[in-house]
Amino acid sequence: MRPIYASIDQGAFRHNLSIVRSLAPQSKVMAVVKANGYGHGLLAAAQGLAEAEGFAVLGLEEAVFLRDAGFKQTILMLEGVFQADELHEVARAGISVVVHHNEQISMLEKAVLEQPVTVFAKMNNGMNRLGFRPEHYAQAVARLAECSNVAQIILMTHFATADEHPGVDEPLKLFRQATQGMHYPVSLANSAAIFRHPETHADWVRSGIMLYGASAVAGTPAQSYQLRPVMTLNSEIIAVQDIRPGESVGYGNRFTAARNTRVGIVACGYADGYPRHAPNGTPVMVSGQLTQTIGRVSMDMLFVDLTDIPGSGVGSPVELWGKQLPVDTVAEKAGTIGYELLCALSPRVPVRVLKDG
Repeated sequence: MRPIYASIDQGAFRHNLSIVRSLAPQSKVMAVVKANGYGHGLLAAAQGLAEAEGFAVLGLEEAVFLRDAGFKQTILMLEGVFQADELHEVARAGISVVVHHNEQISMLEKAVLEQPVTVFAKMNNGMNRLGFRPEHYAQAVARLAECSNVAQIILMTHFATADEHPGVDEPLKLFRQATQGMHYPVSLANSAAIFRHPETHADWVRSGIMLYGASAVAGTPAQSYQLRPVMTLNSEIIAVQDIRPGESVGYGNRFTAARNTRVGIVACGYADGYPRHAPNGTPVMVSGQLTQTIGRVSMDMLFVDLTDIPGSGVGSPVELWGKQLPVDTVAEKAGTIGYELLCALSPRVPVRVLKDG
């Protein structure tokens, strides 16, 4: 069997959830498990985060899967329904939905449902992705309040710059102005806002990347928040080549040796989810020691420099990211973000779920 696998530490999920609670002790926690639990597996993520008051997913299939798996807490569809007929299954399974445009309100008004549903009414505070503009928000909420298919309303928005300058002051001011006089529960904070803007914590926080042990704030390591990585991507050296100065490795000869170099070939490539665009010098751990990639990442393999790791060879353990090497460190070198690397884990990579770390 090919030696690559990802391990998922459910104990780390529980630990990271405890960090959310310590930061926002008065708030309910909506654990965001969309994108197959950020690549960790939807069921594995939900099991590890079972103490959260809610789960947020993208589509109806994920929501119903969690409900049918026995999870009783709030389950929220972050983009709401895409077609009116989805509302029947939403109502049957007791799923909550985001409402972010008038057509979704019309779907609710026209539907014949077995029971009313809870809605999160989303305001666009300047991100200009989803949501009602502030000047139209009160009217949208009023329509929802009058709709017999709506059981409860939660007011909601999302911040574009909670993790960086200029922060949340202006969009939060817009939200407060638009909701003045409304007496509904509120959900505002994503992971970055949980860390940096306690004034946004409100009734529900929506924690995403921090639950997976990666940083929500560029330049700030996850470890500085006492977060623990949930996923570790492991493999092994499957071959070794000794090359001389002037010789190259891989497609395109992207690395040419300046000295006698011992090259390890790792059973991991872009078809496994490792970024093809990772440059020479991307960090990697071999036998517990830090080294770097060399050459171009291919579909099934990549190259690492073993020259300064004596005793390494075929069978030596490799960590691409995880407990020893933060995914954010790899992502930064590859010119992307930890979210992308975690979500890109390929279905062909075996996953081992560790119940207790």
